[in-house]
Amino acid sequence: MDLFGQRNEPIATGAMILRGFALDLGLVADVGQVSDAAPFRHFQTPGGRQIGVEMTNCGALGWVSDRRGYRYEPHDPLTDRPWPRMPQAFRELARDAAARAGFADFAPDACLINRYVPGIKMGLHQDRDEGDMGAPIVSVSLGLPATFQFGGTDRRDPVVRHPLDHGDVVVWGGPARLAWHGVLTLKDGAHPETGRARINLTFRKAA
Repeated sequence: MDLFGQRNEPIATGAMILRGFALDLGLVADVGQVSDAAPFRHFQTPGGRQIGVEMTNCGALGWVSDRRGYRYEPHDPLTDRPWPRMPQAFRELARDAAARAGFADFAPDACLINRYVPGIKMGLHQDRDEGDMGAPIVSVSLGLPATFQFGGTDRRDPVVRHPLDHGDVVVWGGPARLAWHGVLTLKDGAHPETGRARINLTFRKAA
C-alpha cells in the first residue's frame, strides 16, 4: 500500500485489483455529462428479456443489445447520434490502470457505463464481443460497494468473490482475458457521490 491508500492485489494470472486507484478524479461528474447526452436505459437481450442494469456508453463505439444480438455500434440507437466523446480523464485512467497491471499502451475506444441500484446483479459472463482480444478489460467501481465474482476461462472453474469499494479498479487480460465474471446482487445503501447506486465504467478495445 502506498501513501494514498492504493495497493495492487493480484487475483489471477493476468488479473489484478488496484485498490483506490480511481479515487478523487471527479469521475462521477463526467458520468453525469455523458448520461445527459446519452441517457441510461435498459437494453434487451436477444431473447427479449430486459437487462436489469441500466447502461449507456461513451467513446467511438458503444455496446448495445437487442433482438439482433450483442454488438458494438458507433451511434446511440435512442438518438441515432454518435455516442458522447470519452472524457480525457476516462482515457488517462484506463491507460494508467492497464499499465499498472502490466498492459502497456492500452487505448480504449469504448466505455460501457453500467448503473446498478439495490437488488440488481450481473450474472456470470465473458466479454467476448470485442474485436481485439489482445487488449485488457479495465473496470472501475464508483459509489456503493459491490461483490465482484471472478472465475476462470472455463465456466466450470471455481469462482472467487472479491469486495469492491468506491475507487477500486479491476484489470484483466492475457490468459485471463476471457475469464467468467459478474457482480452479486447489490445491497441497499447510500453513497455521498452516487446516492443509492453503483456506477461501473468498463473500458474496452472493441475494434
